Amino acid sequence: MGIFSRLKTLVSSNVNDMISKAEKPEKMLNQLLIDMNEQLIESKKAVAMAIADEKKLERETANQTASAQEWERKAMLAVNAGKDDLAKEALLRKQEYDRAAAEYQKQWQAQKTSVDSLKESLRELQNKIEEAQRKKNLLVARAKRAEAQQKIQTTISSVSGNRSAFDAFDRMATKVDQMEAQADAEKELEDFSANSSLDKRFAELEKSDSSADMLLIELKEKMKALPEKTQ
Repeated sequence: MGIFSRLKTLVSSNVNDMISKAEKPEKMLNQLLIDMNEQLIESKKAVAMAIADEKKLERETANQTASAQEWERKAMLAVNAGKDDLAKEALLRKQEYDRAAAEYQKQWQAQKTSVDSLKESLRELQNKIEEAQRKKNLLVARAKRAEAQQKIQTTISSVSGNRSAFDAFDRMATKVDQMEAQADAEKELEDFSANSSLDKRFAELEKSDSSADMLLIELKEKMKALPEKTQ
């Protein structure tokens, strides 16, 4: 179980180190997952070695049992041949293999129990890393959203605190209003001047025509008063 305690220690030290350095969440979480997956690979190798040891003990147990059975067969063969002394020696060898087989059986069962526990811990570790991957994606999204909100808030605070910028806009708005009013006034004066000039021209024309008519009338009256011969 030491491999998993080492992983826990590594993860804890990395987290504390990264947080203390105040690195960006996405970078920190990515590196943390890399470390966890590297340790997961090492843990799998250790579990694989433990499984290999279990299989070796299982094979050795079977071999010792098979040898004990073989010596029992030989003892039976010696009894059938009437060679009890030889049968006793075979049974003693069988007894040795039985003890060895029992010891290997005990070690195999202990190793098998340990391997089963390691497999379960390894599955749990894989599940936790997968969960960490999902959490990482959520945390990164939240961190980016918070960063964007912070930037916007900083910009708003900066603009709000810069009264000169707003004053400049106000002054510019006043100037534009003044320019528009002046343009309207000049246009009104231009229209007034144009209308006045046109009225004056027509008045002079009417005055001119009226004077000519009066002169013509006066001339005709004068001619009527003159003698016909003079006309």
